[in-house]
Amino acid sequence: MARWNKERRLLDHEHTTIWQHRLIDVDQPNLMREIFPYEEIARIDFDHKFVMPSPPKQMLITDTTFRDGQQARPPYSVRQIVEIFDMLNKLSGPRGIIRQSEFFLYSNKDKEAVQSCMERGYMYPEITGWIRAKAEDLPLVKDLGLKETGILTSVSDYHIFFKMGGNRQKIMDQYLGIVKAALDLGVIPRCHFEDVTRADTYGFCIPFALELMKLRQEYGIDVKIRLCDTLGYGVPYAGAALPRSVPRLIRAFIEDAGVPGHLLEWHGHNDFHKVFINGTTAWLYGCGAVNGALLGFGERTGNTPIEALIIEYIAFRGQNDGIDTTVITDIGRYFEKELNYQIPHNYPFVGKDFNATSAGIHADGVLKNPEIYNIFDTEKILKRPLTITITDKTGRAGVVHWLNSRLNLAGEARVDKRHPAVVKINNKINDMYEAGRITSISNEEMESLARKYLPEYFVSEFDLLKAKAEHLAAALAEELAEHEAIRSMDPVRQEPVMQATLDANPFIQFMYITNLDGQKTTRNITHITDRAKYETAHMDEDLSNRDWFINPLKSGKVFVSDFYTSRFTGALCITVSVPIRNEEDEMQGVLGLDIRFKDLAKMERDGEI
Repeated sequence: MARWNKERRLLDHEHTTIWQHRLIDVDQPNLMREIFPYEEIARIDFDHKFVMPSPPKQMLITDTTFRDGQQARPPYSVRQIVEIFDMLNKLSGPRGIIRQSEFFLYSNKDKEAVQSCMERGYMYPEITGWIRAKAEDLPLVKDLGLKETGILTSVSDYHIFFKMGGNRQKIMDQYLGIVKAALDLGVIPRCHFEDVTRADTYGFCIPFALELMKLRQEYGIDVKIRLCDTLGYGVPYAGAALPRSVPRLIRAFIEDAGVPGHLLEWHGHNDFHKVFINGTTAWLYGCGAVNGALLGFGERTGNTPIEALIIEYIAFRGQNDGIDTTVITDIGRYFEKELNYQIPHNYPFVGKDFNATSAGIHADGVLKNPEIYNIFDTEKILKRPLTITITDKTGRAGVVHWLNSRLNLAGEARVDKRHPAVVKINNKINDMYEAGRITSISNEEMESLARKYLPEYFVSEFDLLKAKAEHLAAALAEELAEHEAIRSMDPVRQEPVMQATLDANPFIQFMYITNLDGQKTTRNITHITDRAKYETAHMDEDLSNRDWFINPLKSGKVFVSDFYTSRFTGALCITVSVPIRNEEDEMQGVLGLDIRFKDLAKMERDGEI
């Protein structure tokens, strides 16, 4: 039969039920060894069949920063998830271009993060879940009040036969069972077609999608499909063959499985450096959403960077739809300062040097007109003024430009080219070139010179680490002081909780509680290796003259000491103390923790905290 296509203004051929694709069950897995030889690099083959681009009515982005993105780094804290979620909301803009964000649902922390983000009350990104293809996981979705969840439905024979130990028919029936269970609960299922670029497109994927569309029609509830390029095998090339062709895959699901484009998502990985181009190609051929993560975090080589998708979306649309692109810079700074993630200097849009011009002749051009070598007005669009890399030709004007740009100085805070430090830096640069240097001065070298001659403009890495360590230790002490057993002021109840906290946080070397008279009421809570060193710290010892005791009682707030050398262990320490309050918020004692700074700083830097 034929149906009128109002967009193309022609009759489209529409397959009848007799013509529909059916599952092809096989006894042995089809591993497509001619394309995926394993012991050699996978082939890219062509069948010279071309399809026309046909973008969806609305290009959207979905987020997996807290799901796939969290599998590639130390887990975020609940606070960090909420703060990143706030930035995703800002970046999404008033039209909700970042439409959804998916979360794990299994641990108590996962659930707390979902609830905390839901309490924000944002329309976008909508919060969705992710579960295995198991019915027992569905109550997690329903209990949290989520409207949609992803379901892992692996589709290649590699997964069906080797990981799941079944055959195509058995596994499809299993998937359809969990989808029906979700629909029975009124939950929108989003089936993640894992490893779709190594799967039998017409022998399994399209027949499975057809069954999903039948369920959509039967229940009157949307069923979504996420096409997962799990190993990054997808290619954007015109004329490339299935299953690796991104254009052909998108059109196959739309035209041969009857999946509306707005129910399709593309989820890619960067194993072959194609994650971004594959995602945008999926958009161009009708896929409604591209799934990505902030800064491209994701398992192994990573996912499509959301900030790049935002820029490309604006480029396709020719307008920004109210999106505040400067949030991209806020996100980059947050990941560096809050999460201690070292973004590569040349990483697009957020790297320290992404808009720095290095060649001497280029720097000269930039000083005359920034449009010559800048991709766009990075100061307006990303709050990132153009920077240049210094040569002997840039002079003091170039040095001043570099300093003010790198240090984000404006107005009266800007460094003047007559500043003595600028003169000294410029002289040092000239000395290098007089000695025979021919390459430009790197940003690392310039920063070293700036730190030497303008130290007042820099916070040392040690100071930053110290502040971070103090913040972490203070948060731990405040949380512990709220524990019911600690608030009881009963040493029998307090000591096991304190010991468990110390065991879980090996950077704590000593813990203690005093009453309001400054007398220690608990035994020495310390590591067994240090126990003998604390023999002189007796019960009922009067500690009322100590700063860590006096200050919390005066201010009612957490107190963090300066550095000192522990008289017990000889380690460099800080002490954190906090008032203990009863149910009426009356202070009744002080909790103290002696922290080995070196251990805390190392664990924090390594992402263990």
